Amino acid sequence: MVTMYDQPSDPRKNDLKDYNHENDLKYTLEMCQWLLKPLGLWGIIYHRVSSLERAVSFALLLLCFSTLLFLIVPTLYNMFYVEKNVQVKVKLIGPVAFCVFSTVKYCYMCAKRNLLGHCIHHVEKDWRTVGEQDHRAIMLKQAGISRRLIVICIVFFYSGGMFYQTLMQYSFQLTHKSNITVKPLTYPSFEFLDVQSSPTYEIVFSLQAAAAVILLNSTIAAYSMTATFVTHICGQIQIQILRLENLIQEKQAKSSFHERMTVIVHDHVEVLRFSKNVDKALSEIFLIEVVASTFIMCMLEFYCLTEWRNSDMIAVATYFMLLTSITFNVLIYCYVGDLLSEQCSQIGRVSYNINWYNLPAKKAYNFVLLEAISHYPPKLTAGKLIDLTINTFGVVGVEDICSVFEPTSNGYQLIFHAAYR
Repeated sequence: MVTMYDQPSDPRKNDLKDYNHENDLKYTLEMCQWLLKPLGLWGIIYHRVSSLERAVSFALLLLCFSTLLFLIVPTLYNMFYVEKNVQVKVKLIGPVAFCVFSTVKYCYMCAKRNLLGHCIHHVEKDWRTVGEQDHRAIMLKQAGISRRLIVICIVFFYSGGMFYQTLMQYSFQLTHKSNITVKPLTYPSFEFLDVQSSPTYEIVFSLQAAAAVILLNSTIAAYSMTATFVTHICGQIQIQILRLENLIQEKQAKSSFHERMTVIVHDHVEVLRFSKNVDKALSEIFLIEVVASTFIMCMLEFYCLTEWRNSDMIAVATYFMLLTSITFNVLIYCYVGDLLSEQCSQIGRVSYNINWYNLPAKKAYNFVLLEAISHYPPKLTAGKLIDLTINTFGVVGVEDICSVFEPTSNGYQLIFHAAYR
């Protein structure tokens, strides 16, 4: 356990007597921990785990990947080599794309475990060195915002994803062949398995449901880390803004102007480094998310139109819930990216609006660098190609793709209208 004596020497004086940061840190990272632990990622990302926890994490990783392969391999084989009906193949494209893209995101989180662990360590270090009650209140407020965003994301994804996995298939009319009722499965299974007999059907159904939970968790886990890191950065920026606003007004401060300015610049540089590490750790995942969401949104629009024509309202409602959840996911990614840039650019505005002109010239020059660097705020990017902003959401989510599947005599014709700028 970290004590007060473990904190580094700093011109900041700790006004929180006997402060235990562990509870606040747990509050900040709890949602990420809940989502990452079942995937086996928490033990390989977080540095303060025992050898037993790390071994359990590797076992969970092996179990999760085995479950995903049990879902993906037979589905791909069935779609490309077994199924001859074009409409059925098209209906499998969306779910298969979601499975493949989510698995790739899962793999990237494993590959980026060191960078993600470094980001979590940075959050932990900030909580250990919090110096004033006002600063702690700001950080707790931002942690509360990230938790609410994660909860909303969980509700959206699980309401649509698990409804599709467990209930929607039973809305279809059961087919009968030779007086045998065909039990439905969301995804095709291996041909050598007699999935219509018990308990094979129940086992396969349970494994597919478990794989769906893993896929949903991997998507939400990436989002939860993004929300946690970005809101933490926003909290640190707000602390720097508060220090700047009090910099000149504090006539009876315990430390000199130079010492307080040193703390502001040092912590601002740390925030910028942290932002860069977050983008480096999650950039590829953002790119996969944007590409996957754009494609899957097109497919879901088609499925909604198809099921509407078939008068299957349960299927329409399910696909619409999935479409809403994926659209919301892209929106939040773009929102937090926009929030990061906006918060970091505020440093320059605040440094200009304080009464710097009442200071001696040597002291006033200290604000020039803050003003200059605020014109180049950090950004979240999708693979270093696309900036995640609200404008990007308008392009990708609204204008970029408007897809329509038109039935023809030879099957289905897919028409894409792209409006990339």
